[in-house]
Formats: sequence, C-alpha cells, structure tokens
Amino acid sequence: MTRLADLKGLEISHEGHRTRLKWHRLRKRFADPLFSAEVMAEGFAAGASMELDLRVRADGGFVVLHDMELEGETTGRGPIAAKNAADLRDVRMKDGARPLILSEDLADMMRATHPAALLQFDMKDDYEAVGTRGIEHLAGHFRDIAASVIVSGGSLDLIVAAKKKLPHLLRGIDPTEKLYDIRQAGGWSAAEMELRADLRGPTEPDTIYLHWQLILDAAKDGLDLIGLCRDEGKRVDAWTFTLKDPVAGFSDAEWRSFSTLMALKPDQITTDEAPATERAWARRIAA
Repeated sequence: MTRLADLKGLEISHEGHRTRLKWHRLRKRFADPLFSAEVMAEGFAAGASMELDLRVRADGGFVVLHDMELEGETTGRGPIAAKNAADLRDVRMKDGARPLILSEDLADMMRATHPAALLQFDMKDDYEAVGTRGIEHLAGHFRDIAASVIVSGGSLDLIVAAKKKLPHLLRGIDPTEKLYDIRQAGGWSAAEMELRADLRGPTEPDTIYLHWQLILDAAKDGLDLIGLCRDEGKRVDAWTFTLKDPVAGFSDAEWRSFSTLMALKPDQITTDEAPATERAWARRIAA
C-alpha cells in the first residue's frame, strides 16, 4: 500500500481499478486560489488531471473564468463577452490580486508538460456565443501544444465544431442537467435512452461528465450509468465531490457515498480536495 507521505492527490487505486482525482478549477486544495497559474504549473510537472473554465471574449479569444460577469471573481465590471484582451490585462482576480489567464497566456504555459498531465477546457459558453471565430482561435493557439487537452461543455454543437477543427483533441460532454430533467419527467428508462443517443452521437466523446449524486441515484434504482458509458467505450468523470473537513477526512455519510461511488469504478472524480481525499481514503481502507 502507498505510504501516506507519498500521496500527492493524483489518483486512487481500488480493486485493480485506477481512478484519477481531477483538480477542480485549478485547485489542488480548496484553500488554493481560484484558477491559479502556480497550481497549474505544479500539476503539469506532476502529471495531474486538472480543469479550468473558459469564457469567450469579444475578440474571439478566451479568459480563464467561470462566471459570465467579471464582478464575481475579479476586480473588473461587466460581461466578459463584451471585453477584448486589452480590456482584461489590468483586471485582477479578487483572491490575491493575480492577473487573469488569457487563452494566449495559457497556450504558452502548456508548451512543456508531464506526459500524463491532462487539462480540461470546460467551455462555459454555447456555440452561438463562441462561433467560428472562437473555434479558429482555439485552433490557432492549441493545435501544437505539448499537453493533453480535453475540450468539454454542455453545448453539443460547440463540441462538434471543435472536433471538426481540432480532431486530435479529446472531447467531453456533460448531459447531467438534461438527464436530471428527463428522469424527473419520464423516469430512468427515458434518461438511459437519451444518454445512449449522446454517447453514439456526432460529438464522439471520450469522457462523459456526470454529477456524482446522479450516478448514485441511478445506481440505487438499478441503473449503472458508469457501466453503461464504459460499454460504449467512454470514460466517466464524477463531479464534484469535496470533503467538508479535509483534516478530519470522511464523515460517515461522506464515506458511504464515496465508497459506493468508488465501487462503481469511475475513471475520474473531480474534487477541490485531491490530496485530502487520497489520504482520507487510505486511512479508511487501512482501518
């Protein structure tokens, strides 16, 4: 068994299956600043799986932020879609007064990475907002990067457009919200039918992003969403499971949920507390 001192928040091995721990919004720990270039560099060196959000700018480029408006995460004001790169150079993150990461900067940061590193571009805008110009921007800046990238989003049209322009990049889709709605209206059979259609659809996804609670709810009613995706040759990322107390580890309720999730063998779990989750898992298994 891996010694506790060696654990780095990269993965958990259980019953012969490897589950990667993905650093949500470039945070290895919840205490890390949001979208930290320093944490990203650490992850690139260690071979971590990481996620960042991209918002489209008025000039067709992107900025690493989650919200549509600048006010929530930065010192700026107004909608990001109305800003050019020059408008954002003097804007700072509220946490630590750090400069924003623009897509042009991001491309330069990714020239040399650990071969196991994987960075998820979670596209927060739909294809109507991103458009041809945004896809051309991605192609121009990320065609020859060294790092492995997976482009994901809720807009299937956007992922199809990315596939056509950048076929070598991995692709992911997140049908969670849609599946919740369909399950509510028509039951799990209807949700299963819709998911199978997405898995076989034109996006040709590598990874399916599903809320961890959706996975457990389906399993409780006899539907193995992870197994369903795996049968179609797809990986599954279960998002976002974060310990409430990273020092104490799993509460009993958290342990029941997490151990049930691990028994279903997801390929990846998104978390804001990767090292703490790995340590807590090791302690529970050892006990």
